Amino acid sequence: MKFLYSILLVLLLVSCSKKTESSISELFTDVPFIKGKDAYLNSPYVTAGDRVYMVGHQDGSFPPLGWHIKGEMGGIWNHPIKLMDGFETALVLDKDTIRLDNASEFVNYPFANKHIFEFPSKNLVVERLQFVPDNHQGIVIQFIFKSANAEKQNLQFEFIGHSDLRPTWLGERTNMHDNLDEAVFEDGKWIVKDSSNPWFNIFGSDQTPIEHHTITGVSQENNISNALTYDINLDANEPTVINFFISGSYQSREDALDTYNRMSQNHFDLLANKKNRYQTLVEQSKLTIPDKDLEQAFEWLKYNCDWLVRTVPEIGTGIGAGIPDYPWWFGVDSEYALKGYMAIGQEDIVHQTIQLLDSVSMAINGNGKILHEMSTNGSVFNEGNINETPQFASLIWEIYTWNGDKQFLEKYFPTVKKGLTWLMEENDSNKNLFPDGFGMMEIHGLDSEMIDVAAYTQRAFYDASLIAMELEESELAKEYKSLAAELRKKINDEFWSDEFESYADFLGTDEQAIHLIDDAIVRADTLNKPWAVEELQNTKQQILKNRSKNLKPFVLHHNWVVNTPMEMGIADSTKAITALNTAKKFTNPFGMFVTGIDRDDSAGKDFGSFKGSKVFSYTGAVMTLPTGVQAVAENNYGRPDMALDYLKRMTRTFSYALPGSIYEVSPDYGMMTQAWNIYAFAIPIVQQFFGIEPMANKKQVIIRPQMPNSWDNAKLENVKIADNEISISYKSDNGSTQIEVQQTNPDWELRLVLPKDTYTVLEGNAETFSEKEHSIFVGSGNKLVITNK
Repeated sequence: MKFLYSILLVLLLVSCSKKTESSISELFTDVPFIKGKDAYLNSPYVTAGDRVYMVGHQDGSFPPLGWHIKGEMGGIWNHPIKLMDGFETALVLDKDTIRLDNASEFVNYPFANKHIFEFPSKNLVVERLQFVPDNHQGIVIQFIFKSANAEKQNLQFEFIGHSDLRPTWLGERTNMHDNLDEAVFEDGKWIVKDSSNPWFNIFGSDQTPIEHHTITGVSQENNISNALTYDINLDANEPTVINFFISGSYQSREDALDTYNRMSQNHFDLLANKKNRYQTLVEQSKLTIPDKDLEQAFEWLKYNCDWLVRTVPEIGTGIGAGIPDYPWWFGVDSEYALKGYMAIGQEDIVHQTIQLLDSVSMAINGNGKILHEMSTNGSVFNEGNINETPQFASLIWEIYTWNGDKQFLEKYFPTVKKGLTWLMEENDSNKNLFPDGFGMMEIHGLDSEMIDVAAYTQRAFYDASLIAMELEESELAKEYKSLAAELRKKINDEFWSDEFESYADFLGTDEQAIHLIDDAIVRADTLNKPWAVEELQNTKQQILKNRSKNLKPFVLHHNWVVNTPMEMGIADSTKAITALNTAKKFTNPFGMFVTGIDRDDSAGKDFGSFKGSKVFSYTGAVMTLPTGVQAVAENNYGRPDMALDYLKRMTRTFSYALPGSIYEVSPDYGMMTQAWNIYAFAIPIVQQFFGIEPMANKKQVIIRPQMPNSWDNAKLENVKIADNEISISYKSDNGSTQIEVQQTNPDWELRLVLPKDTYTVLEGNAETFSEKEHSIFVGSGNKLVITNK
C-alpha cells in the first residue's frame, strides 16, 4: 500500500509540473523577442534582475569574462557577492554524451532569454529558458526537451553547478575575504557555504536526482563544483520539462532557503508579475514613428534601463553603469542617464539613485562633492571628478521640472550649495571661474581647465539660480545667475579657437600643451594616424614660435567634450553651427569618436566590428554618449535632421552583438548594455523632436516640436509628468501640419509653440498669441488639436 501511494504521489507531482510548465511557456507567446546572430554566439548576454543577474555567452557556456576582477565578472552575481561561475549541462543518450554548451540559436526577451540546442542526428532539440524574479536573490532556469523520435526514449541529464562564493570588487576594503567553499547535499539540492562567511548558494530542481556527487579536479582557488543527475523520459507527443532553481544569500542559510522555496513554489506567478511590469514599462513614453528600427531600439532601451537596476538593501538602490564590468554605482553615468529615465517614466529608480548618490557622497565627502564610482559593498573607489558636482546640480533641477515636488528641491539643495562652494573655492586656484581638474576625459595629464567642466559649471549655476528662486532665496539666485552669465561669456571668448573652428579641449600653459602633444603624437603614430601626427607637430611648432606665459585654448585631441557648450546650449549660435560642422569630421557610421585624433580616412565607411585591444581600452572608440551629446547639441540649434542622423548611427549598433541592446563602444565592445544610452535617445526624441518641456511646479507643459523632415507621422504616448500624462500626435503632408495633444489631468495648462503660420484650432479651447517667429496656443482640458490647413 505504501508503494502504491508513492507511485500515485509521483504521478500527481509530474502532472502538476507539466501543467505549470505549459502555462509558463505560454507566457512568452505574445512577448516581443529578438534572435541573435550566429557570428555572436560566443559573446555575452545578461539575464537581468535587481538583486541577482546572470552573465554568460549566447552559446550557453560560461567562459571567463571581465577585467575588474579578471575573468570573474560573468556567472551569477548577488551583489555584494558572487554565487556561481556558471553551470554545465549534458545529456547521455544512446551511450553518447551531448554537452549543452554550443547553442545553435539565442533568443532575447525583454525580461528573459532562451538558448536553443539542436541535435539532428538524435532527433532532439533542447531549449534553455531563464529569468530572474523581481526582488529575489535567485534565478529560475527551465529546460525543455523535444523529441522527434516515434518511440519513447530514456536519457540521463546532468547539471553541474560551479559555485564560487566570493566578494565583489574592492571587497577587501570592507573586510570581505574569500575562503574555501564547502557543500552538503540535502533534500535533493546542493547547499554551498563559504567556510568563513555567511555566504550561501543553493541549487536544485523540481525533480529528484538519481545521483549526486562533488566534482574533483575542476575547481580552482576556493570554488567547488557539484553535480546532479536525473532520469528524463522523452515522448514525441509532448515536451519534457525540468526546472532548476538557483538562490543565494550573503547573510544566512535561512535567507537562501527562503528564496529557493519561494521560487520553486511560485515561479509561474513570479514570471507573470515580471511580464506585466515590463508591459507597463513599454507603454510609458510609447513611440510610433516611420523608422521602425529606431522605434524598436527606443522600446528596448526602456527594457535595458530596467536591466541595470541594482539593489543592495543595506546600502541602497540605484542604476548600475553597465554590464558586465560596471554593475555598480557611478555619479556621472547616473547624471546623464537619469534625465533619460525620467523622460520614459521610470521615476522611482530616478529618486532612489539620487538618494543613494547624495547620501553616500555626503557621508564620504561632506562638502557637496559627488562621488564618481562605488562598488556594491559600499566602498568608494573614486570620491569624484570635477564635473560630477556641477552636473548633480543640473540633474536636481531637471528632475524637479518633471516631478514638481518642492520637498525634493529642499532635500537636495543643501548638497548643491555646498558642492558649488567646494567647486569654486577649492578647485579654481587662479580665480578665473574655470575649475581645474579631470572631467569626462580620462587621459593622463588632461586635468587643467577642461571645456566640459567649464560648460557644466556654467549650466550648474544657471540651474541652481532657478532652484534658489523656487525656494525663495532671491539673493543667492541673483548671485548664481550673475556667475552663469559671466561664465557663458568667458567660455565663448576664451575657449573658442578660430584656427580649428572648434571649442578647445582645455585652457593651459605652453608647457602643459607640449607635454600632452608629445603623448598624443605617440598615440596617433601607434594607431597609424599620419594626419593627426602632422597636425600635432604643426601645433607644437606654433607654440614654440609664439611662447606665452598666459593660459591659452588648445585643440589637441579633438575630444568629444568640445561639443558640450552646444549640448548645454551656451554656445553663440554662429560658433555653434561652425563647431557642429567641424565635429561631423570626427565620426564613423556608428557615431562620434571619443578622441578625434583616433579617426582616419576609413572611419567614414567602416561598418565592421570594433577592433579593441586585448587589454581593455577606449583608444580608438566610438561611443554612444558622445554621439548622443551631439544629437542633443544639433537639436539645440534647430537642426533636427542632423540630430536624427546621429540617432540613426547609434541605431545601427542596436542588436549588432547582443539582441535587444546597444553596446557602450560601437558597435560591439565594452559593456553590452549601458545606462547613459537612454540619455542619448530619450532627450532628443522626447524633449526635442516632440518638444516636451515639463514645468510640473507650475502644472504646465510647454510643447515646442521640431520634427525631422522624414517623420511625417509620429506619435508619443503616455509621457508621465507628475500627476499628468501627455500624448502627442504629429502629422505632416505637403506643407500642412496637424498636432494633437492629450493630457490626463485637464487642470494643467498646455502651451503649444509652433513656427509662425496661420493655424486653426480643430478641437479644444485655446488662447492664441503671436510672436515674431512663433504662434503660441495656451489651453487646458484633455485635448487640443491644431492645424495649419
